[in-house]
Amino acid sequence: MDFTENGEEIKKVSFIGLGVMGYPMAGHLASKGYSVTVYNRTETRMKQWLEEHTGKGASTPRKAAEGAQVVCACVGNDDDLREITMSEEGAFSGLAPGAIFIDHTTASAHIARQLNDICDSKGASFLDAPVSGGQAGAENGILTVMVGGDQKIFEKASPIINSYARKSEWMGSAGNGQLTKMVNQICIAGLLQGLSEGINFAKNADLNVQTVLDVISKGAAQSWQMENRGITMHQDEFEFGFAVDWMRKDLRICLDEAQRNGSLLPISALVDQFYGKIQALGGGRWDTSSLIRLLHKENN
Repeated sequence: MDFTENGEEIKKVSFIGLGVMGYPMAGHLASKGYSVTVYNRTETRMKQWLEEHTGKGASTPRKAAEGAQVVCACVGNDDDLREITMSEEGAFSGLAPGAIFIDHTTASAHIARQLNDICDSKGASFLDAPVSGGQAGAENGILTVMVGGDQKIFEKASPIINSYARKSEWMGSAGNGQLTKMVNQICIAGLLQGLSEGINFAKNADLNVQTVLDVISKGAAQSWQMENRGITMHQDEFEFGFAVDWMRKDLRICLDEAQRNGSLLPISALVDQFYGKIQALGGGRWDTSSLIRLLHKENN
């Protein structure tokens, strides 16, 4: 099958990786009427998805890609990407000429460019399209997607991406989506540390923290993290959201890229160390807002 031969409407989509993000993203595609084939390394997770949505399951990434006009992926890191794309049973072995591979993993710009080159050699197209918005954003179909790759391919794939996104933007050539996501994570890291310090200060000053947050969230200090995590940080609740383990993975990518392009990231490097201390407390799966735990007097 060669999808370069015609300009038919995209109907057949595969999704590889049914984690906390991929599971609802694939569900949105099914609800939009696409013919969806899914693959997940843990088969029970795939069976659960198939019980809840209309679609088909595949036994390997290669089989998931066979016959698909668009293949989406959302896995853990660079190594996971290599496994599900480049291995003998990887998706690229089944990818047809003219097909589009959309990678929603937060990964390095290096692997995005590498995967783009491989797709190009096969007559297929590649978009690196990391997302922001967390599990709630994926479940509610309101993610923000930063996309690198050919602009015409981005425009062609936009209906797919917009099935689970509130905002998607073309950022330039392959790898630029990942670079933009790095900026996102750098900003979040510093913001969460500042928010942690502010809330802890308010508590130690015997202020009503909820009232403080309500007031300052209407001014220049306002942020998504304040609106969505401020109260739960004060209440010492961290069993949701984006995990510390994943944030440390993302910050390592940012710090590695910063070494290559000569950027200084002193705050990001410091916050990365703080997250290491959170992991040492057993909080690897806690939400990233758990930075405030390090400011509690019992942990000083």
